[in-house]
Amino acid sequence: MKVLVIGAAGKTGRTVVKQAIVGGHQVTAFVHKADEYEVSDVRVIEGDATDSATMDAAVLGQDAVLDTIGGKTPYKETTLESSAANTIIAAMQRNGVRRLVVTSMIGEGDSEANTPFYERLLVSTFLRGADKDKAAMESAVESSGLDWVILRPALLTDDPAKGGQSVDWKIRDGLSEMFKMKLSIILVIPASFH
Repeated sequence: MKVLVIGAAGKTGRTVVKQAIVGGHQVTAFVHKADEYEVSDVRVIEGDATDSATMDAAVLGQDAVLDTIGGKTPYKETTLESSAANTIIAAMQRNGVRRLVVTSMIGEGDSEANTPFYERLLVSTFLRGADKDKAAMESAVESSGLDWVILRPALLTDDPAKGGQSVDWKIRDGLSEMFKMKLSIILVIPASFH
């Protein structure tokens, strides 16, 4: 399967690219600065994820799109994720690509009911800037008409995987459950759904 990983140079994106390669997928890595991205066995596209022409070129011919974009300063308000999502969705619609997997965060949308108190506190304080942007991104995805999956991981760290990672998983038809899996593997699995 041909998969486009947007935000491939980020911590989550790099791990997702590795897992997609291991899974036998043909990977296109969409990065902001190609000269700083050195991963073999992938096609690399450099650009701004909010630029329609660049995104059209990246999306063309893909079977699925995995959006791993995330801000580096979650305490500051931004529109990066929602702006990129709107550009990605429009490019997918124009190019006939149906499968979209996005990364949000636990505590967004209907996952709030599954979110422990300490994580709700984290969202309302340290992650307050990302909260509105992720909510707008999720709204755009949910109203896109695409076949989508929204993943809402709890806390992401750079530590080696030790087993379970809590992730709220929302699928287009409204199914929402808690899964404990390694996030990078989870991001690749929905792209393979038919």
